[in-house]
Amino acid sequence: MVERTQVAIVGAGPAGLLLAEVLRREGIESIVLERRDRAHVEGRIRAGVLETGTVEMMRRAGAAERLEREALIHEGIEIAVDGARRRIDFRELTGASVTVYGQTEATKDLGERRAAAGGRTIYEALDVVLHDIHSKRPRVRFLHQGERAEIEADFVAGCDGFHGVCRASIPDDRMRAYERVYPFAWLGVMADAPPPAEELIYARHDRGFALCSMRSRSRSRHYLQVSPTEDLEAWSADRIWSEIALRIGDPRGETLKTGPLIEKSLTPMRSFVCETMRWGRLFLAGDAAHIVPPTGAKGLNLAASDVHYLSQAILAFYRTGSASELDAYPERALARIWKAQRFSWWMTTMLHNFGALDAFQDKLGRAELGYVLSSRAAQTALAENYVGLPY
Repeated sequence: MVERTQVAIVGAGPAGLLLAEVLRREGIESIVLERRDRAHVEGRIRAGVLETGTVEMMRRAGAAERLEREALIHEGIEIAVDGARRRIDFRELTGASVTVYGQTEATKDLGERRAAAGGRTIYEALDVVLHDIHSKRPRVRFLHQGERAEIEADFVAGCDGFHGVCRASIPDDRMRAYERVYPFAWLGVMADAPPPAEELIYARHDRGFALCSMRSRSRSRHYLQVSPTEDLEAWSADRIWSEIALRIGDPRGETLKTGPLIEKSLTPMRSFVCETMRWGRLFLAGDAAHIVPPTGAKGLNLAASDVHYLSQAILAFYRTGSASELDAYPERALARIWKAQRFSWWMTTMLHNFGALDAFQDKLGRAELGYVLSSRAAQTALAENYVGLPY
């Protein structure tokens, strides 16, 4: 079976669904392929801090109704250094804020919007292979429900994540990529417990970094810096709660609310950029092209900005017949990607404990954090990057 569409999108995560719905509302047809089932995609626990531009992209996709009703607006963050907490006021410094709304919920909203509009999404599409990427009719072949199928399109959008097939389809000798792996990981937990503060708490402590985040007023998300080889089974609920309390400066548990842990995971920390975001008529977007440490809250937001630039380029092609916007897509996207990488690297090195692994970097991080907390100009720079640079 061969189907014909304008854009074949590989990956039904937030980047793929966002692109599909933004294009659909502009009259551009697409088919989305996803190797997992819908429940798995919508159940993945991910980030939850959205820039203004990301919220606007959700509006453009027609999927912001629940977000605008349920999301939390944060006008700052708290930074704790060895237990002493200090607030950075985004609204005062920049006039802007961020929106706290889980990526899981955003993905559900996009999936429901697409299904309601009759958009074509094929879940459990296996063995995806790209063909004729440099022709005017690239094809995507896959296996679905035991049968071979094929999609012919004008363009292919690779939104299938870091381990997907799209970036892997680019020859190694034609790919330009950069990577940094950090010597620590995050132990993340989701808890049925209210967050300890109205806004996020970022903590630097001799025992390591900690972050107290949230998904709602009754559900919290917490992270602890640990070794990349940490055994999750060694971390009981009591140990996790005690360590969080200690690192944020609440050793007696006066503000930290405990509750049942409903998810526990280990996240390696890395920075990665594939500058080959276009290969023939294949265009990469989201985690397929870049990974940032979550310290700067930029992963989903970078995916949204990629979708902004790519959707504008595709629309310009169909409206004018010119490929100039498509040609410019990598450069435009990468300009913002590298700024977000710089900010994420800066936040990561400033707030994490390198200890004996890199004593010089550890001293620099503490000095940098001391400067930020003593300088309005430095706090403004942090706030400008955190709330999101303009597209």
